Amino acid sequence: MIPIHVLNGPNLNLLGRREPGIYGTATLADIERDLRAQAVGLNVDLTFRQSNHEGELVGFVQKAGLSGAGVLINAAAYTHTSVALRDAISGSGALAIEIHLSNVHAREAFRHHSFIAPVCAGVICGFGPMSYALGLDALARLMAARSGNPTDQTSS
Repeated sequence: MIPIHVLNGPNLNLLGRREPGIYGTATLADIERDLRAQAVGLNVDLTFRQSNHEGELVGFVQKAGLSGAGVLINAAAYTHTSVALRDAISGSGALAIEIHLSNVHAREAFRHHSFIAPVCAGVICGFGPMSYALGLDALARLMAARSGNPTDQTSS
């Protein structure tokens, strides 16, 4: 199985009630449920975590990267402020994809810059909860290609 850690940053625990006009009505539990169902078909072993604390997220990234797991990360506000998360991705050798529910480029100017994007394989934003699904599919394919073991969906 392909190990992938889905890491969620600050305030994502409030999904479903936090600014639904921007972030939608799906909760983080809804997103986790849908990703777990998707992971079965991708032969992915999913670890799902959320923290409002930067240092804890750094630890999650390091653990995943050093163990060879892929990282699907919605760093939320830390995307735009955290050199520490950028260094954790880079330093641990994590294969990572940055995701966001909203289109950060259509929002306030301070959200247009990501410290972590340069050390990620790609960025997916603006598709609501589907950003997670797209990111999981892409990361599973990249991890499978890296290991030489295609997933069910990459062999088609």
